[in-house]
Amino acid sequence: MAGHSKWANIQHRKGRQDAARSKLFSKLAKEITVAAKMGDPDPEKNPRLRLAVKAAKAVSCPKDVIERAIKKSLGGDADDYIEIRYEGYGPNGIAIIVEAMTDNLNRTASNVRSTFTKFGGNLGTTGSVSFMFDRVGEIMYPATAGDADTVMLAAIEAGAEDVESDEDGHWIYCADSDLSAVSDALEASLGESDEAKLVWRPQNRTDVDLETAQKLMRLIDTLEDDDDVQNVTANFDIPEEVAAQL
Repeated sequence: MAGHSKWANIQHRKGRQDAARSKLFSKLAKEITVAAKMGDPDPEKNPRLRLAVKAAKAVSCPKDVIERAIKKSLGGDADDYIEIRYEGYGPNGIAIIVEAMTDNLNRTASNVRSTFTKFGGNLGTTGSVSFMFDRVGEIMYPATAGDADTVMLAAIEAGAEDVESDEDGHWIYCADSDLSAVSDALEASLGESDEAKLVWRPQNRTDVDLETAQKLMRLIDTLEDDDDVQNVTANFDIPEEVAAQL
């Protein structure tokens, strides 16, 4: 299997080290509330909510924050969030997908558009770049879960479609509709995963130089700092020699 994107590894570590915890918890709570409101407030009966709670626990989100988010979905005062996807191009034509959850579409669209423009990108129409990505489930395990062959075998038995392993860990991919089932099956054989979520997986990645990497990271950091933005995905890779300079 091809090695997992070095950019993804940098992004993963960066998210753990640098994200403002209150902002991160707020976004996780929003996802929990929406998932609970759209389905059953019992995580065992609601796959999306179960994954949202799992993601919150993975970053040590306090139990009371999780419980409040679920209870909020049951009350009549819960905000009505709209899920929306923005697509565009960053510097050097790098494709970017922005997933947002908002109670004010005009505000969010204006913020996302101005951020793309400010950092040398262009916001496109829906579908303008998503054809270059696959919507899949991604389950991440640390390197300590086992060697590549062990994880590959467990993934195949669990119904996964692909695995990428490197010195940082293992990324297991499955059909988006199978994420909950595959995650549960893997947990029985490998233990609890670090992450299990739906992602946009690039079909191909483009290596970037130092200047482009810096511009892209500033663009993505600014997008992720927006309270309405839940996830940002791009189809670029940072070569090791460039990553060392960052």
